[in-house]
Amino acid sequence: MAILVIAEHDEGVLKSGTLNTITAATQIGADVTVLVAGDGSAAVAAEAAKVAGVSRVLVADAPHYGKPTAENVAALVLSIAGNYGHVLAPATNFGKNFMPRVAARLDVAQISEISAVVSPDTFVRPIYAGNALATVQSKDAIKVITVRATAFEPAAAGGSAPVEALAAVADTGQSAVTGRNLTKSARPELAAARIIVSGGRGMGNGENFKLLEALADKLGAAVGASRAAVDAGFVPNDYQVGQTGKVVAPELYVAVGISGAIQHLAGMKDSKVIVAINKDAEAPIFQVADYGLVADLFQAVPELTAELG
Repeated sequence: MAILVIAEHDEGVLKSGTLNTITAATQIGADVTVLVAGDGSAAVAAEAAKVAGVSRVLVADAPHYGKPTAENVAALVLSIAGNYGHVLAPATNFGKNFMPRVAARLDVAQISEISAVVSPDTFVRPIYAGNALATVQSKDAIKVITVRATAFEPAAAGGSAPVEALAAVADTGQSAVTGRNLTKSARPELAAARIIVSGGRGMGNGENFKLLEALADKLGAAVGASRAAVDAGFVPNDYQVGQTGKVVAPELYVAVGISGAIQHLAGMKDSKVIVAINKDAEAPIFQVADYGLVADLFQAVPELTAELG
């Protein structure tokens, strides 16, 4: 049963979510093809070819894939989708952008954010903000699936798949990327970080996030935030962890001044170890925390940072 994985990459580097998606694909079947669309993406294709479990890599190079739009990526996927029983992509902004279009054009029901593979046609996915798990079976000829990366281990290196060129589909011209406002940081990428320090409404303002940045630098961690902190303008939108932000599962998640709304818990409760610092002993975050400290964060965080120093 042939399976197609759409690779997410950036600036010549394969995104970690693609590796998790390949793992999910190998649990469905053995014949896994990775599609790399870009403008000068030979390095990414070579990297994908070295991933264990990959049988073949297809590369479509064209200028309009350099800044990909949902219309152009979907058109490329649709040009070869008939050769596959499954089409998979990471459940990131990348995958969420074009996969619904692919499903609609194929007239099939998309299966979103799977967290486990039961069989080639049956999958587990979270519902109700992660408070329940649904086991769903698809009878569609082509199954269009997005994968919750945190639920699968990343595929290891060790493959040697052949790389083949794929003819690009003409630019649809329906939309174009006119600019990007990207946050540059020396810290790890939030979605792939081993350690995350997150702040909530309790931080008070954006200036106070410097306390968390100092702690994160000591730990080699990424900095995240709750939706309340983002909506209040404390930090940029790409810091957001939660149901409507990034879903993360680091080895250590430090929640500072975060009450623990269900939408936030949906995005981080799979973290291996959760540490919560909050002055409210009744905060819901303590129900999922492995370690909890009831204290004033403005005293506790500097003391913790000093101890790490």
